[in-house]
Amino acid sequence: MADMRPARTLKWAEPMLSVAILAGGLATRLRPLTETIPKSLVEINGEPFVWHQLRLLRGNGVSRVVLCVSYLGEQVRESVGDGREFGLDVDYSFDGSTLLGTAGALKRALPLLGESFFVLYGDSYLPIDLGAVEAAFHSSGKAGLMTVYANHGQWDSSNVELAGGQIVAYDKRLRAERMRHIDYGLGVFRSDAFDLVPEGKPWDLAVLYQDLLHAGELAAFEAPHRFYEIGSFNGIAELSSYLRQGCQSA
Repeated sequence: MADMRPARTLKWAEPMLSVAILAGGLATRLRPLTETIPKSLVEINGEPFVWHQLRLLRGNGVSRVVLCVSYLGEQVRESVGDGREFGLDVDYSFDGSTLLGTAGALKRALPLLGESFFVLYGDSYLPIDLGAVEAAFHSSGKAGLMTVYANHGQWDSSNVELAGGQIVAYDKRLRAERMRHIDYGLGVFRSDAFDLVPEGKPWDLAVLYQDLLHAGELAAFEAPHRFYEIGSFNGIAELSSYLRQGCQSA
C-alpha cells in the first residue's frame, strides 16, 4: 500500500474534546474483505478508511483521538502510528482477550479520554460541525448527547422518536412507526455516564443510551446532513462516490 498520508497539518487555537473511535468490531458483513484486515483499513479511493476519518476530524478542529481496537487492532496502530502525520495525537485502547462491546470498550478507555469526549463508530464518516455538537452538549448540562438524523427509513431503519427537540424513545430492536429519526453515529459523554457500565464485561452503547434516556440525562442534536458508512459494500460505494465528487476529507 502506497504511503499517501498528508504531509501538512492544521493549527487551531482551542482544541476540541477528545474523540473516541470504536474500531474493534469483527466486520462480518464485509467478509471476505475483512478476513485479513480490520474494517478501519478497508481502502476507500486508494486510502485506508481511517485516514479519511482522521483528516475529517482534524478539519473539524479535533486534536486528540483514542482508537478503541480489538480485532486485528495492531494493523490499525501500524497504519496510523501516533497520529502526527495527520496533525493529531492518537492513542490506543485494546479490548484484550475478551471483546467488551461498544460501551465496555469505552469504559476501558476512560483514563485516556478526559472528563468529556466525543464517540463515533469506526465505520462512520460524518460531515457535521463538531463545534456545534459540543456546544449543544455543554449547554444541555446532561451526561450524554446523541446526534440524530431525520432518516424516515431511507438510509437504514429509523430507531429514534424525536419531539420538540428531545428524544422520546430510542430502541434499535423494537422500532415503531413514530420513529422517524436514526442514531447518527456520534455521541458526546461525560465520563461519569459510564458509572452505569460494569467493569470488564461486554456492554453495548445502545443500552447506555437507553439508561441515560430513562434517567433524563440524554440530550439530542439533530444533524442537518446524511451520514456515510462503510459497514456494507453499498456503503463503501456511496462514500467513495461522495469523496470523488470533491467532498474531500482533507
